[in-house]
Amino acid sequence: MLRPHKISNLSRAFVLHARTLEQLDARGLADGLEAVGRPLDSLRLFGRLTIELSTLRSRFNHLLVIPQYEVEKALQRRAVEAGVDFRYETELTGLVQDADGVTEVRGPGGAAGSLRAAYVVGTDGMRSAVREAIGLPFPGRSAIRSVVLADVRLAEEPENLLTVNAVGDAFAFLAPFGDGYHRVIAWNRARDVPDGEPLDLDEVKEVTRLALGRDYGMHDARWMSRFHSDERQAPAYRVGRVFLAGDAAHVHTPAGGQGMNTGLQDAANLSWKLAAVVQGHSDAALLDSYQAERHPVGKAVLRSSGGIVRLAMAKRPWELALRAALTAFLNTVGPARRRAVGQITGIGYRYPAPRGAHRRTGTRVPDVALEGGRLYETLRGGRFVLITPESYEDQGARKDRLAVQRWASDRRTTVLVRPDGYVAWAADSADTARIEDAVARYVG
Repeated sequence: MLRPHKISNLSRAFVLHARTLEQLDARGLADGLEAVGRPLDSLRLFGRLTIELSTLRSRFNHLLVIPQYEVEKALQRRAVEAGVDFRYETELTGLVQDADGVTEVRGPGGAAGSLRAAYVVGTDGMRSAVREAIGLPFPGRSAIRSVVLADVRLAEEPENLLTVNAVGDAFAFLAPFGDGYHRVIAWNRARDVPDGEPLDLDEVKEVTRLALGRDYGMHDARWMSRFHSDERQAPAYRVGRVFLAGDAAHVHTPAGGQGMNTGLQDAANLSWKLAAVVQGHSDAALLDSYQAERHPVGKAVLRSSGGIVRLAMAKRPWELALRAALTAFLNTVGPARRRAVGQITGIGYRYPAPRGAHRRTGTRVPDVALEGGRLYETLRGGRFVLITPESYEDQGARKDRLAVQRWASDRRTTVLVRPDGYVAWAADSADTARIEDAVARYVG
């Protein structure tokens, strides 16, 4: 794996949502991250809209406040244990596809070299060299310019774990690192300057006071910077043997904290499919479903994060009236509020299902109780999980790819769960022949 730099604490992401925590749980990482981060069971938007997360049908019925670098460290440890070879300070300079795929790179000190791989996944951010190498455009626009970032100490501790508000032209967000510093993300619409314009602590304090009413006695800034937030999405997430995920495929405003989460969910969707194809258990056509399943999610996240920012920064009377009406609607109409929560947390998305498929096909499966334990514990083997009301013995040589479990309840539906926790196939009643046919078709 090419990695230009070692893990940095200058990350922008600070939250893990329920669906991402579930995906991390399926890899045995969630409990460790929960021990490091701090849970938050409700969000408050626009001063009036309260989103309760404690009612989520998930083991992780909260938002976890945790810096991105802690997540990266956990993922890196797991990758190293799995034998991943990280190449630091290595730049991708070109990419040529053939029957197997070739990546040309330039290593430390400018030494030329090449790496050969069956597939390439570009997770190299907004300015993706992989995306450029395969000739994909990145249409969109800059949504917010001159956002200020700062890591500071505070003389006064904020009342809430996450502090966020917007007033007039100003927006500010505060989140703790856990080491005595807080990250400040703030924006003053009235001060639109280039990213390279010098930034001092007085400006950070001023815009924070405008948005939050006070600056909490900010001092001892260890880092400050400006950036601009774009809304962009690649038209395709796959070209031949090359794939895009995360910010290389889509970027959007930080509203709702969906950026890192969406990228990790991209990876969870693609990883098991690549493994199945590389190991010869599935046809390469399976990889086409990555685009079909994840591109619509990326598009929806662009819409929702952009909508939150525009409502937060409402200024004209008609905009303020629209925000008030929408807030009242979501506060009083349960189904609409649950849909909004499902989008932000990621648990509400479902993937397209073939015509005539069972109604559960393509839906996320929560961490249901099984006779042998929890579902997501069973998924930690990277296998499909067949959940049946009756005993079933797999007749194929699939022990390394299929775990068979029985419901801990009296449910009668038979469900084949993909390694990423979504339903591949289901039937309200199924005999051994039907189950065997489904297992052969999906597990290989």
